[in-house]
Amino acid sequence: MTIDQAGTFALGSRIVKRLGYGAMQLAGPGVFGPPRDREAALAVLRAAVEAGVDHIDTSDFYGPHVTNQLIREALSPYPEDLTIVTKIGARRGDDASWLPAYGADELARAVDDNLRNLGAERLEIVNLRIMFDAHGPAEGSIAAPLETLAKLQQQGLVRHIGLSNVTAAQVAEGRCIAQIVCVQNQYNLAHRADDALIDALAEDGIAYVPFFPLGGFSPLQSATLFGVAERLQATPMQVALAWLLQRAPNILLIPGTSSIAHLRENLAAATLVLPSEAIAELDGIAGRTAEAL
Repeated sequence: MTIDQAGTFALGSRIVKRLGYGAMQLAGPGVFGPPRDREAALAVLRAAVEAGVDHIDTSDFYGPHVTNQLIREALSPYPEDLTIVTKIGARRGDDASWLPAYGADELARAVDDNLRNLGAERLEIVNLRIMFDAHGPAEGSIAAPLETLAKLQQQGLVRHIGLSNVTAAQVAEGRCIAQIVCVQNQYNLAHRADDALIDALAEDGIAYVPFFPLGGFSPLQSATLFGVAERLQATPMQVALAWLLQRAPNILLIPGTSSIAHLRENLAAATLVLPSEAIAELDGIAGRTAEAL
């Protein structure tokens, strides 16, 4: 198995393989607290890098602090070609809730926390997570928090800036304030609101990083995906990831798991080439709902 078959794309000043790894699931249930099995979590991180992964997505509000500390323990000193992307803009309540954390002091503290827990002198890429609505993008100016992050970049604490959970209008606003190297939103076979945004970013050489590759599917949509996967002798997750890789060249994937077996299954999506008839069927999933049928 090789993930090189998925190709590469620019992520800030780095060229990374298009199939990476998301560390969120290494924290405890609900992305809160420690993992059930710390040694297993460390083993997954090491297995990912050994398999060729050179792009890991994380945040210090996963846990909080848990995934970054695991990454440091498992992988530090970091390989020169490993790009770690983190995010700020949220914090966790004592009840595991997700809360906005946009104040200048909160953002500066978040950068410091990420630096300390990752054991890094500078963060390669920091995504500003917009939390006007924790469940999805919502309109509103992002100027104030982004200007704060840009100042931290000017201080040398951050090399590159990305955006997460944003609308196309917010991406345009953000690009007037700072150089944006990536956008991270929910996007998959069933949720394709960002189709135009992905294509526009591709034209400008900006990476798009979708999360929840199997999130929000209706039973009918899932049935279609499972049917295609069965015919291709692949898992539904592999098919969903392969479709994303074939959707646009600027899409970078960060599937997460706490299992080495699932990690290997996910990375095998790099070798799965979907035939045209499968792509046509999968393209129809976004409109295939219970209401429509």
